[in-house]
Amino acid sequence: MSDTTHEPERADIHLTELPKVAGGLPALFHTAEKLEENHSVVRGTRALLSMNQQAGFDCPGCAWPEPKKRDTFEFCENGAKAIAEEATSLRCSPEKFAALSIDELRLLSDFELGHLGRITHPMVLEGRHYRPITWDAAMQLAAAELKKAGPERSVYYTSGRTSNEAAFMYQLVGRLQGTNNFPDCSNMCHESSGVALSETIGTGKGTVSIEDFDHADLIFVIGQNPGTNHPRMLTTLRAAAKRGAMIVAINPLKEVALTKFAHPQHPLDLFGGVTIAKQFIQIQIGGDLAFLLGLAKVVLERDSEAQRSHDATTVQQKLGDIVDSRFVGEYTDNFGPYREHVLGMPWALITERSGVSEARIREIGELYIASKAVIACWAMGLTQHKHAVATIEEVVNLLLLRGNIGRQGAGLCPVRGHSNVQGDRTMGIYHLPRPQFLDALGAEFGFKAPTLPGQDVIEACEAMEHGKVGVFFGMGGNFLQATPDTPRTAAGLERTDLTIGVTTKLNRTHLYPGKRALILPCLGRSEIDPAGFVTVEDSMSIIHRSEGVLQPASPELRGEPQICAMLGKAMFGSATVAWDALGANYDLIREHISRVVPGFEDFNARVRTPNGFQLPNAGRDRSFTEVKGHRAKFTLSEPPDLALPPGRLRMMTVRSHDQYNTTIYGFDDRYRGVRGERRVVFMHAADMVERGLVERQVVDLVSEWHDGERVAEAFIVVPYDIPRGNCCTYFPETNVLVPMDSLAERSRTPTSKSVIIRIRTR
Repeated sequence: MSDTTHEPERADIHLTELPKVAGGLPALFHTAEKLEENHSVVRGTRALLSMNQQAGFDCPGCAWPEPKKRDTFEFCENGAKAIAEEATSLRCSPEKFAALSIDELRLLSDFELGHLGRITHPMVLEGRHYRPITWDAAMQLAAAELKKAGPERSVYYTSGRTSNEAAFMYQLVGRLQGTNNFPDCSNMCHESSGVALSETIGTGKGTVSIEDFDHADLIFVIGQNPGTNHPRMLTTLRAAAKRGAMIVAINPLKEVALTKFAHPQHPLDLFGGVTIAKQFIQIQIGGDLAFLLGLAKVVLERDSEAQRSHDATTVQQKLGDIVDSRFVGEYTDNFGPYREHVLGMPWALITERSGVSEARIREIGELYIASKAVIACWAMGLTQHKHAVATIEEVVNLLLLRGNIGRQGAGLCPVRGHSNVQGDRTMGIYHLPRPQFLDALGAEFGFKAPTLPGQDVIEACEAMEHGKVGVFFGMGGNFLQATPDTPRTAAGLERTDLTIGVTTKLNRTHLYPGKRALILPCLGRSEIDPAGFVTVEDSMSIIHRSEGVLQPASPELRGEPQICAMLGKAMFGSATVAWDALGANYDLIREHISRVVPGFEDFNARVRTPNGFQLPNAGRDRSFTEVKGHRAKFTLSEPPDLALPPGRLRMMTVRSHDQYNTTIYGFDDRYRGVRGERRVVFMHAADMVERGLVERQVVDLVSEWHDGERVAEAFIVVPYDIPRGNCCTYFPETNVLVPMDSLAERSRTPTSKSVIIRIRTR
């Protein structure tokens, strides 16, 4: 109960009923509203008509692939918001920087920072103000500080917005310097997927194509909210649902978009929409591993029943229908120990740790057995837990049981966020690069590439905190707001000698600079780059071109590949690398890539075909070449004990519908019934009563860790349909509660989906 007797402080925020359908007319209205709000109606509308088209540019939002046959309006509401921000006519000019010190800029919200507009000139920090600087002077300063720092004290961070060409050039500069310090946004999101998939099927990528969704009987959507994070995925799921595929959603929150979706560009949908997930499993936070083990137990129990049959013909028929014995025998290892492990797991343990009844698990298990082609999709609801890698390995186990990897309509589908986060890795943005890649890179450019492991995001944060980083270079992204333990990250950035940010707009990372700082403004995806088009890789390993159509927001903007080339020339001269030529003609960069990165042979010709090309995949072709014995591997794991200390809650962080990653488009989340506010905590009504809390009460959130408490102040309590003992908040506002050393086992991903907190009344 509350330890206070006075009337609790309550906030005056607007809470609405949850909509019964996602998309529809409200999506159209909000698209128009964001274009108007950003003063980008003309530029934005022109850009939208070219976004995700074969002759246009790739949406900077999500990595969901485009179909071969595309609509005239091949974008979603959140993609339109992203372009409204990029195509804005607002400008963050040198005059605005002169008027506002970084201390004054810190007082603005992330939303307000974004609405200062596009940065128009390179800027350098002088005192507490950013001042304009020429490109040549900026490159000389960056080169001098990087040389002074040396390879061990230089950190090259990148976000997934970067193109293949920029990523390749970026890592080339760093490796010529001698470092593998390439932390990236994957460290904080899908690293767990990459580790789990690499160890079990020999590739860190998914095994499906978008065409597989046309043939799937059953689609699992696990730990994912596509309505906000990957809205174009709903078009694919809508088509699957309409033709009769069963979609099962597994998530702690009943997200509106997975219940019913009205496609804004299909008039008949506006009268009611299409039911997406006919089955919704409301699991407790972190209970996915136990639930997946339960599904596997149903399959194996039914298989055992078939084997006990006295009719040999029936046995073979049933065995083939339940466990794909031919696939398991030919393509997998460790099935026997896995079978014994799962069959020996008590149902009581599974139901307790999943939060789902045995009857419900058996019901979904029977649906799985009855389906001939099954796809499993997941996102950060699985990847940001201590046991994340084991959970994703259990997704693999479940699909291996019935041969649902490497055939039509079936496979593994980690759904990535940024539109080229997967391509970054393919191009070598990785702190643990493969020797084969380093050998090929060194042979192509005539140098010995560094082999020592580099720093991931958390290691980079800790190194900065201890004064062991001289230069932090951020190619896109908002590092400070994306990382856990926000005050510690901010203090670490300020201990560096130089911070460099390549960006289109100002964000909070730029306001916690090192002793010196540079902001280098780059072209957006929608803008014309005189050096040519760039390429990206989507979630399903399709490489395709992206070419802007708008005039740049300022003549001072440069393409990211060109910026890398300019820096390379300033650091190393042009004796061994033709930096000027590479910066002026991206075809030349692609020629280098074709000789370094497997699967990119004849890159320039193949990417000029209408739909690009798909990279080879050791899981999709069932070769499993990177796994010992060239066979997929069953793995064994125990479901985590999710019992909480008295009075505590398990908190997960999510996005609102009015944001993309750390970019805040507004303060509404209409799919969760919140208007005009982001500092909210969603709680089960019974948990509120137990603590003496009332709706709209203002409280503090406190996380407890071995090194002390962390506090997020002034959050508003909102009752919500979430399992007891669980709660939900938006990030980045509650990143302050995530300890820097609370990490997923093996992948070292921050555990942002599983933070133990208590509620402190004010």
